[in-house]
Amino acid sequence: MPPRVVYLVTEDWYFVSHRLPMARAAARAGFEVHVATRIAKHGAAIEREGFILHPLQWKRGSLDPLHLIAIVREVRQLYRSLAPALTHHVALTPTIVGSLAALGMPFPQLNALAGLGFAYTSRGPKARLIRPVFSALLRSLLRRPHATALVQNPDDRKTLQELGVPGSKIVLVPGSGVDTKSLQPLPEPDEPITVAFVGRLLHDKGVASLIAAHRLSRERGHPLRLLIAGDADPANPASIPESKLMEWSKLEGIQFLGHIGGIRNVWSQAHIAVLPSRREGLPLSLLEAAACARPLVATDVPGCREIARPGVSALLVPPDDPPALTDALVQLAEDAGLRRRLGDGARRLVETEFSSARIGAEIVALYRRLIDDVSGR
Repeated sequence: MPPRVVYLVTEDWYFVSHRLPMARAAARAGFEVHVATRIAKHGAAIEREGFILHPLQWKRGSLDPLHLIAIVREVRQLYRSLAPALTHHVALTPTIVGSLAALGMPFPQLNALAGLGFAYTSRGPKARLIRPVFSALLRSLLRRPHATALVQNPDDRKTLQELGVPGSKIVLVPGSGVDTKSLQPLPEPDEPITVAFVGRLLHDKGVASLIAAHRLSRERGHPLRLLIAGDADPANPASIPESKLMEWSKLEGIQFLGHIGGIRNVWSQAHIAVLPSRREGLPLSLLEAAACARPLVATDVPGCREIARPGVSALLVPPDDPPALTDALVQLAEDAGLRRRLGDGARRLVETEFSSARIGAEIVALYRRLIDDVSGR
């Protein structure tokens, strides 16, 4: 029998958007790929890949202890029945749920912490309340013999070490990679100069700062067009209320696109990619924009600066600083040569460091090493 790897993910859409290249690499390497997640709209797409799907009764965002107990029991039963060679827990909550479910089981658990999530990004009271609980759980669970933490940037590795996780139990692999064959450099569209944001509509993604910067640019006589692609995420406490999104959608020069299936449709319309986030793991939206040779404007925060490198691929600004964000957007809008130079640099970075072929090879090698370490080979 081929070795089984189980991806534990809260939402089917997140697996499809953020972990598909990794799972494809595992399948090509001879693994039998299983996906355990809540099914909404993407179950059929997962099964078309040849992966074995396991629907879970997951309520993402719920802090109900009874639900936590129930989902841990459900995942534990699944792990017992599958006897996987390795489990890959994707993001913070699956790391906690999957690690609790695997207590006492002999297989390695790879815990992918993609930016550490709402608990470590938000500045609100709810995040401050749950952060110590999550920190204590991570410190305990990630120190266990068969556990390994997977991070996407050096800042998250440092954060885990500060929590008490040994450096020897932390591995850095930068994301899932981008298919550089399907995403090719695109020519610039016609004017007006268009800025595009792709991501969930969360306060922590800096959407409010982007709206404020757009307003400032127009007040300064630079009528930039702004495209916003993505949906609200009600399960995330940082989700922007629908009433506020409706208010913003009425502003001149702003177009909300909702969820976009083909990302090329966004970058073919845009001159500049922007992400004014407060913290990331490694933002897929910037990687995809870079693959299309778009210059980047991003915040100088963990995750963003891995791909958004000043003077190479991007202009960096402080988080929650609309005037600085406005300055950067206007600078790029007025300088076609700078846009071209940074766009070319962004494409080179993706090709050399972030291609799905390279990242897939790294993750498969990691799977095999972890399995061999546990089996004693």
